[in-house]
Amino acid sequence: MAARTVTRKLVDDHLVAGEPVAGEEIALRIDQTLTQDATGTLVMQELEALGLERARTDVSVQYVDHNLLQADERNAEDHEFLRSAARRYGLWYSKPGNGVSHPTHMQRFGVPGATLAGSDSHTCAAGSLGMLAIGVGGLDVAQAIAGEPLHVRMPQVWGVRLVGELPEWVSAKDVVLEMLRRHGVDGGVDRVIEYHGPGLHRLTAMDRHVIANMGAELGATTTVFPADDAVREFLRVEDREEDFREITADADATYDVTDEIDLSALEPLIARPSSPGNVVPVRECAGEPVHQVVVGSSANPGLRDFAVVAAMVDGRQTSDAVSFDINPTSRQILQDLTRMGATFQLIAAGARMHQSGCLGCIGMGQAPAVGHNSLRTFPRNFPGRSGTADDAVWLCSPETAAASALTGVITDPREYARDNDLAYPALELPRKASVNTAMLLPPLPAREAATAELVKGPNISSLPELEPLPDALDLPVLLVVGDDVSTDEISPAGARALPYRSNIPKLADFTFTRIDEDYPARARETGAHAVVAGRNYGQGSSREHAAITPRHLGLSAVIALSFARIHWQNLVNFGVLPLTFTDPGDLGAIRPGDVLRLRDLHATLPASRELTATCGEHRLTLTHRLSPRQVETVLAGGRIPQLARQQ
Repeated sequence: MAARTVTRKLVDDHLVAGEPVAGEEIALRIDQTLTQDATGTLVMQELEALGLERARTDVSVQYVDHNLLQADERNAEDHEFLRSAARRYGLWYSKPGNGVSHPTHMQRFGVPGATLAGSDSHTCAAGSLGMLAIGVGGLDVAQAIAGEPLHVRMPQVWGVRLVGELPEWVSAKDVVLEMLRRHGVDGGVDRVIEYHGPGLHRLTAMDRHVIANMGAELGATTTVFPADDAVREFLRVEDREEDFREITADADATYDVTDEIDLSALEPLIARPSSPGNVVPVRECAGEPVHQVVVGSSANPGLRDFAVVAAMVDGRQTSDAVSFDINPTSRQILQDLTRMGATFQLIAAGARMHQSGCLGCIGMGQAPAVGHNSLRTFPRNFPGRSGTADDAVWLCSPETAAASALTGVITDPREYARDNDLAYPALELPRKASVNTAMLLPPLPAREAATAELVKGPNISSLPELEPLPDALDLPVLLVVGDDVSTDEISPAGARALPYRSNIPKLADFTFTRIDEDYPARARETGAHAVVAGRNYGQGSSREHAAITPRHLGLSAVIALSFARIHWQNLVNFGVLPLTFTDPGDLGAIRPGDVLRLRDLHATLPASRELTATCGEHRLTLTHRLSPRQVETVLAGGRIPQLARQQ
């Protein structure tokens, strides 16, 4: 057998259909699933629509970590619905306040060599343990819970060799920011990023989590690390060493694409507003005033990430101009911080301690003031994602965050250390974690689960009925948008919209409003219509709401220069036709209000990758990347009506 990468070993172990050739569709057996509350309510409704009796995976977990603010009854109703669905379908249930899904799953359930499908784009963080962890839309997760394989296009394997050792005041966040500085937010599309090389030696499993998590910001299918001694040590601390299994690349394994990073040459980096790919050295922005610093989120979730901040601010006061916010990523980490004395160091320095959860990362609280800089150890800074329309969010490491909180301006932590005679903290982390599973509810026994009832409050709507794709479409173009439109801009999160995640008709009122506040009304009036876009359409969150709500309002096709992977799949799953321009110059020929005409779709889509459209006097050649399986799904109007007709 030829030498294999870690990625190829994981794929081979779970392949149930297809050939693992880059670009070809394959089907993978899924061992574990992860859902969170912002996407999980739809997953549970989809399980109901699929008629599932009990989860058929090794482990499936429903986390409550996004919709934590309970300003009224709606989020609480969602939580109770999710708890009842976990009981009914045989899932674990992680209660509100137990922790952010990704680090909590890594602590309690992650297993080297396993596959994980999650209805959150940052599911890829589990690749830090040597897992094949893929963020997908909720319907794909629902089918995985029901025992169906996950269909994906086999990506290229991008080998990134790490050499050297991180200098003081530079940490794992700067590694992934360097990747984004080099390659941008779509550099990883149709690729798995596999890190290897001697530079791994000093990176802990949680350091690797930081890097793997933000592979999503590069557009990658997932990120993979080997399961080596660092993973064994992590599992030992979590009292799960028996789950360890060594998985490393063969010595002479080769990669489809290669890159190398000398860790010793890195410096503190920061992503400027309003894109994770807008990365520059911190020193170039030094002196910019700061009004908020938030430490936490799934992108810097480890005990070290909080402890280093606590050590830096110990005995000092943060700037009186700064709101210094701490979001512990799990209850366990909060316990360990407190046991170390770090919680007291943070509070004494002026920190506002928040509950364990995503919070400001999904725009649920912690919205910054208009025009005021907010530095965050988060993975994303898309426009308006913070909850403030005219926001200025920067992404940085914990070290840069702490230094800037102390000075009130963006500060290179190396400069702060020199000016204040501060040594890099020598952290003594606990040898054993404060393992506490009291807020993790295990699945009910099958007999008891079979009689459990779903608890649906008035904010839980039914899934919309989806009609088959017509053979001919005359589609007014309601929107023409540019590059890198995110799912946050299609279906916003935040405290106003997120509580309606279970109510599609109401959530539809927010669709595209960050781009065009009149879109929902015009879409309802128009009916069937199209949206035209530039490159990397649908980047960011895995939320399938960004496909469902436009579909509910009449969206029938999206024509773009290129698509982000998860959103493209979500469009297919809900019967929206995703097409790309053969000639990029044709994008400029389409204006809002033009009518796009497509004919003979039922015959053309199964037979050819190309189809012809007209738009006024223009004749366009468009292409699609749909597999035969996906063509059938789109023609049926989506996966759920397709399955319903097969029964």
